[in-house]
Amino acid sequence: MLHVRSIWNGAISFGLVSIPIKLVNATENHSISFRQIHTEDGGRIRYRKVCELEEKEVSGAEIGKAYEDADGSMIPITDEDLSHLPLPTARTIEIVAFVPADRIDPLQMDAAYYLEAGGAPAAKPYTLLREALKRSNKVAVAKFALRGKERLGMLRVVGDAIAMHGLLWPDEVRAPEGVAPDTNVTVNDKELDLADALMDTLGEIDIEELHDEYREALEEVVAAKAAGEAPPQSPEPARGGKVLDLMAALEKSVQAAKESRGEEASQEDGAQEDGSQEDAEVTHLPTRKRTAKKSPAKKSPAKKTTGKKTAAKKSTASSSSSVKKTASKSSQSTKNQSTQKSTAKKSTAKKTTAKQTPAKKTASRRRSA
Repeated sequence: MLHVRSIWNGAISFGLVSIPIKLVNATENHSISFRQIHTEDGGRIRYRKVCELEEKEVSGAEIGKAYEDADGSMIPITDEDLSHLPLPTARTIEIVAFVPADRIDPLQMDAAYYLEAGGAPAAKPYTLLREALKRSNKVAVAKFALRGKERLGMLRVVGDAIAMHGLLWPDEVRAPEGVAPDTNVTVNDKELDLADALMDTLGEIDIEELHDEYREALEEVVAAKAAGEAPPQSPEPARGGKVLDLMAALEKSVQAAKESRGEEASQEDGAQEDGSQEDAEVTHLPTRKRTAKKSPAKKSPAKKTTGKKTAAKKSTASSSSSVKKTASKSSQSTKNQSTQKSTAKKSTAKKTTAKQTPAKKTASRRRSA
């Protein structure tokens, strides 16, 4: 049982069943509040309630309610007048219907309360209503009166308790006219695929892990000032990068989300082909498909290098061809020289043979004689 002071006592009207309950706040405000002071001397600035006719300060016990008419005249309304209002919900939370939870527009959600069973006699009907809501997977729509006006409420089960959310009346919720973009925008499948990838990468989160970082930082500032120390310096905000189109921004978002979750981001997820790492900001969606422009400055050296390599290859091939041709000529020259020497030897041999033939003939003749 919550040890919180109840703000309203009454009963839940569930058909012919009446369940005594106490209404307690289900939420609390942790925001840090400030007082107004006079900056010159630090004195408190207070608001005093002064009667305009007598020009004097009055106490709370002397203050009542009044309705201001169109002509400015005041019509006093007492608590007794309000107690006689013909409201069946003055002290009763009257359940009027049970509907699926998705029938309630979240825009209607207001303050939340816990309904505490009012004593032992309320335990049985309280548990009956709770279990009936659980089994039906529905919520109860109810009407109740609080702080001088009738309100709409939604009852649902939270743990082992019944909670009630105050709801705005349907005519108190404004229609979203003029809020959506009035320009014709086309979203292609590739952009939707990247948006889905970003949603999958971010995944789910335990709501209990979220906390108010602004309040924590404000508490540090207050503590430092109270101790006579300089307040902590806030980190410099991240500088915005080059504004790119929506596709590039989605790719960068997917990459950043994967890196924050400790996953390795592939080149297709966010790195542009030219290797640039500029941050992207979402701008208006173009009417036609656009892709991230490739930087020609980083490709031109590659082209020049390729050209140089090609020229080098051609030069090497040319030199190799020249060497081969030179070697071929040298080999041919060597062969010619060898042939010439061989021919010269043969010619010399023939001459020698020709000279030796007459000598042989003379010796033959002498032998015959």
